[in-house]
This record gives sequence, structure tokens and C-alpha cells, in this order.
Amino acid sequence: MKQRKLEMLLQKVRGFENPDPALEQYATPAPLAAELLHFAYMKGDIEDTVFDMGCGTGILAIGAALLGTTKVVGYDSDPEAINVARENAVMMGVEVEFINCPIEKVSGKANTVIMNPPFGAQCKGSDRPFLSAALNAGNTIYSIHNSGSFNFIRQYIKPSVITEWYTTSFPLKRTFKFHKKDVERIEVEIYRISSLSHHNY
Repeated sequence: MKQRKLEMLLQKVRGFENPDPALEQYATPAPLAAELLHFAYMKGDIEDTVFDMGCGTGILAIGAALLGTTKVVGYDSDPEAINVARENAVMMGVEVEFINCPIEKVSGKANTVIMNPPFGAQCKGSDRPFLSAALNAGNTIYSIHNSGSFNFIRQYIKPSVITEWYTTSFPLKRTFKFHKKDVERIEVEIYRISSLSHHNY
């Protein structure tokens, strides 16, 4: 499936109804979700089992299912978001398992983890549990982070390694009262990480 077609399909996915600023619940825009998923797909990583950590309303997990991977599991600590994610999967005609649990309670192993974790803007270090959980669960991780995160991520994930990364833009829509613009484009970085935390998948 071409990236543009995937993006058009993902435009239909509903976002958060009552986003929580403390959890940094910003919906991943369809263009950015399609870009990350297409990047992973072209690398041959959207296959076997895929986990979406901090899945929110399911846009990345649903996108992975649309690309034909065998099994997709989405994890999120917000039960309301999980309910919307399940409705989105039904609407999109794909099979995704959504599990309501804290990131620290994620169990099992995956070929690939895809995620758009909190950037740590509201709660410093809130991205760290997501990176740790992803490294424990997945062989390969695709993750979106704030611009300027390279040195931190490179150090934090050792002995795992960044195999590729690049900068792109995130059209951040007005979500909370403290947002001043209807849409603000911020620079983000997409990382492909090879996990050396486990070798038994």
C-alpha cells in the first residue's frame, strides 16, 4: 500500500475525546503516522507481531494492521482511549487487540514496536518508561521524539543502537487551552532502534 493511500485511510481514525495534558495526549496526525509506518514497512519490519505502546486511539496500531501484519497489540493506560481505539478498529475493518494497562505492565515479545511516546514537555522523563518497555519487548523499535533527542536516546538505550533517524514535522493541532495557535508545526525525530535487550523472539 502506498503511503498516500494509507494516510487517507488513517484520516478516518477518531482522536481523543477528552485529552489529558498530564499524559500529553496529542493525537498522532495521519500524515506522520503514515510516514512512520511506511518507513517501517519498507524496512520489512511491519510483519509478525507488532506492539503499539501508548497507542491512544489506535492510529499506529490500525495502520500496521492495514499494512497486513500478522498480529497487532496496542497498549494504553487510559481506558477511554482504549474504548475509542476498539471502535476505530471495528470501523476500519481490522483486527487489533487493545489492552488497558500501564506501560510498566506490558508483557510479551514483538518483532517490532511502534510508538509516539510523551515528549516529556509536561512531565520530564515521561518518555523513559516507554523506551525501556519497548527495548524489553521488541527486536526493532520505531519511535517519535522531540527534536534534539539524539544524544539522550543514544545514551539511554545502550547497549541497543540507533540504526537510522531523521527529522520531520509534526502538525500539532490546538488541543489544550495553553496552545496559542490552531496548528503549530514542530520538528520531531523518527528513530529506528535495534534492541539488544533480548534475543529470544
